[in-house]
Amino acid sequence: MDIQQALDSLKNEMSELRDERKNKLSMVVFSGDLDKLLAAFIIGTGAAAMGMEVVMFFTFWATPALRDPKKKGKGKDLFGKMFGFMLPKGASKVTLSKMHMGGMGTAMMKTLMKKKNVASLPEMIALAGELGVRIYICEMSMDLMGFKREEMIDVPGRDFVGVAKFLLEAGDSKIQLFI
Repeated sequence: MDIQQALDSLKNEMSELRDERKNKLSMVVFSGDLDKLLAAFIIGTGAAAMGMEVVMFFTFWATPALRDPKKKGKGKDLFGKMFGFMLPKGASKVTLSKMHMGGMGTAMMKTLMKKKNVASLPEMIALAGELGVRIYICEMSMDLMGFKREEMIDVPGRDFVGVAKFLLEAGDSKIQLFI
């Protein structure tokens, strides 16, 4: 085999190895802390603004941030009522992971964000919806914590899914994150 044939053969092999991943970000949002949720939405909306497809999968402690404070879930058992009482009801009720200091640190952060014109978490969630970010809420987490679909926020791109759906999305993503 001469050099040209070897090069042609190598080019053919390389063309078959193309990256099939999409220009997509798939993110597991696990934490329910204000600072981590803000980081997740800043990254997600930034990626969407840059033309990337974005999927955010909210599970476990991040799930309560997507509860609508004006809505109630009906037919909850004792554990569901307890989780509903103990966990934050919506994005405006989440607190910092560090320096919370009985609410003082969270209040200081929110005041500073407003002063510096940084979008609040509820505003970031609305922006994500406007930019086409798909917000998936883990059905298993909702079931464990006793949350009902009717008590979650309404935002474009929101869906209730299982882990298999998220894994399908993440499988062809260029970027996968866990926050």
